[in-house]
Amino acid sequence: MAEKKTTKKAAETKEVAAKKPATRKTAVKAEKAVLAVNAENIGFKAGDVYQALAASENALSVKEIAKAAKISEEETLLGLGWLFKEGKLQSQEDNKIALA
Repeated sequence: MAEKKTTKKAAETKEVAAKKPATRKTAVKAEKAVLAVNAENIGFKAGDVYQALAASENALSVKEIAKAAKISEEETLLGLGWLFKEGKLQSQEDNKIALA
């Protein structure tokens, strides 16, 4: 009888092991924010860039402008393009940008 219990326990252990689902490691993809490219949105970003440059009162890099305006670098570049086209910005040495 002792042998039967051992065999029964071994069978139960095998069943439990078989029922346990295998855990998979999956990579979590970070969702990227969608940037709406239209004249109205870019105009607002240009305003954010202009305000950041006016508040600093000196030349800033693209990263510094993005941080000051609290917008992404892509949005900063769109705003800079808008302001350059209007002639409100001038390029400085060392890739810095200032108000004209």
